[in-house]
Amino acid sequence: MRSAPFLTMLLPISLCAQQRSDSTRPPQDPFRFEYVGPPSAGRIASGAGVPGDPSVYYAGAASGGIWKTADSGRTFTPIFDHEPVQAIGALAVAPSDAKIVWAGTGEAWAIRDADIMGDGVYKSTDSGATWTHMGLTETGRIGRLVIHPTNPDIVFVCALGRTTGPQQERGVYRTLDGGKTWQRVLFVNPNTGCSGLAMDAHDPSVLFAGTWQVVMHTWAMFSGGAGSGVYASRDGGTTWTRLTRGLPTPPVGKIDVAIAPSDSKRVYALIQTANQGSLWRSDDGGTSWKVVSWDRRLIGRAGYYIRLAVNPRNGDEVMVANSSFHRSTDGGLTFPDT
Repeated sequence: MRSAPFLTMLLPISLCAQQRSDSTRPPQDPFRFEYVGPPSAGRIASGAGVPGDPSVYYAGAASGGIWKTADSGRTFTPIFDHEPVQAIGALAVAPSDAKIVWAGTGEAWAIRDADIMGDGVYKSTDSGATWTHMGLTETGRIGRLVIHPTNPDIVFVCALGRTTGPQQERGVYRTLDGGKTWQRVLFVNPNTGCSGLAMDAHDPSVLFAGTWQVVMHTWAMFSGGAGSGVYASRDGGTTWTRLTRGLPTPPVGKIDVAIAPSDSKRVYALIQTANQGSLWRSDDGGTSWKVVSWDRRLIGRAGYYIRLAVNPRNGDEVMVANSSFHRSTDGGLTFPDT
C-alpha cells in the first residue's frame, strides 16, 4: 500500500499551521532542498524533466518503480506498477517529443549485493501511461539513457551489467529504430561496464562515455582496474577512442562525464582515484585534460553515488551528487559547502 494513514490524519493540522505561517515565511533559497515525495518508494535513483514544462517530471526509485508529477512536485502518481521490475536506474524524455519516455531498469548508482536487478529498457509513447519492454534483458543495471535531440528513434543505453561476474551484456548500446534492434557499440571487457554517458547538445555525433571495472561479491565490492576509462566518439557512436592525455593513469574506479550544453568544448570527468585527483576538465572538446579539483568529497563514496551535471546556460557551474551535494561556479576549481 503506497499511502500513509498517519500522515493523512495529520494533514488538516499541518494545513492549518501552514496557513498561519505562510505570510511570515522568508523567501526560499534556490539551493535549499525540500522533500516533495513521492512517499514509500525507497531512495530516488534517477529523474527526468520535460523540456519547456517545469511542472512535469519523472522520478525513478531504487525499488519503487516510476513516479510522475504534473504539478511541480506537489503530488506524485505511480505509473510503472504493472511492470515486472521496479528498480529504475535511468530515465530520459525525448527532447523532440515529450510523449516519448525511456526507462532503464536496475539501479546502477548504489551498488550493493542486495540490489534488485533490472530486465532491460522500457519505452512509453504516451507520457508514461503505458510501457513496452524494448529488450536488453540481460544488462542487469542501466545507469544512463541518452536520446538524440531531434531524432527520437536514436537512443543510447549505458549498461553497467550485473556486476556479480564477467558478462558480455554491458557497455554502450545504440538503437537507430526506436528500440526495435540494438547494437553494442562500446565494449571494453567482460568485467567492465558503462558508468557515464553524455551527448553534445549541439553536435549529437559527439559522445563521451565513462567505463567502470567493478565486481560485487556478497562480502565486498572491488572497484577499479585497467578497464575504467574515458572514451569519445565523433561519429554518432559507431567508433570510440580511449582518451588519455592529461587524465589519470590506471587503475581508476567509477567515472561519470558531462558536456556543457552552452559550450561543446567544455567537458568534465569525475573519476574515482586513490590519490590522483577527483575532477578533470577539458576546454578543447576532450583532446586534452587537466585536473581541476582534488576535493575528496566529490568521490568520497564513488562506488555508491556519483553523478555529474553542468548548468545548461553556464559552463562554469558544475554540480556533483555524491553522498552529499556539491556545486562549483568557477569551472570546478572550488566547491563551497552547499
